[in-house]
Amino acid sequence: MTLIKFCGLRRSEDVEAAVRAGADLVGFILSPRFRRFIEPSLAGSFEVPEGVRKVGVFVDEPMDYVVSCASYIDIIQLHGNEDEAYISDLRERTGGAKKIIKVFIVRDISDIEAANMSSADMVLLDAGVGGTGKQFDHLLLSHVKRDYILAGGLNDANVSPAIERGGPHLLGVDTSSGVETDGVKDFGKMRRFASEVKNRSI
Repeated sequence: MTLIKFCGLRRSEDVEAAVRAGADLVGFILSPRFRRFIEPSLAGSFEVPEGVRKVGVFVDEPMDYVVSCASYIDIIQLHGNEDEAYISDLRERTGGAKKIIKVFIVRDISDIEAANMSSADMVLLDAGVGGTGKQFDHLLLSHVKRDYILAGGLNDANVSPAIERGGPHLLGVDTSSGVETDGVKDFGKMRRFASEVKNRSI
């Protein structure tokens, strides 16, 4: 089954709707300068069932800040220009207790190649930063040589063909703005998105 990640959740009802829809990963923006930001302690307070993992999303944040947030989440997602040294230091500072997802903004094949080489536990391929609603050229996915999560402009209308193009290494799909209406999570869109993923994964 293709994993489902709903990102940019801000309210308890968003998290509950994501869980009801069948989310495997629930994502929270923990970088303060972004519109969907929530306090790390709030992310930690949301209750999720066993098997659902909390992902904290950071964009070029100081190491000390990321480490201070680690206790509130299960997985650290780096969505900025964090390099291999940053990933190595972060893994050491957290004692290897937290899986690390590194995001790569895909513009051309060189970005895919960089993702293939990353030391992160997992990579996520996206079209931009901050839930832009845009897609990149999915023909580039044929060059991916490791398991990855696909993001960038996914919604209930296009996620099924995106999974079809994803290739053998596609592990999961991630959406944020694609399940919103007027900047707020739309629970109907979340259900439909999850339904499309599950139907396509059978």
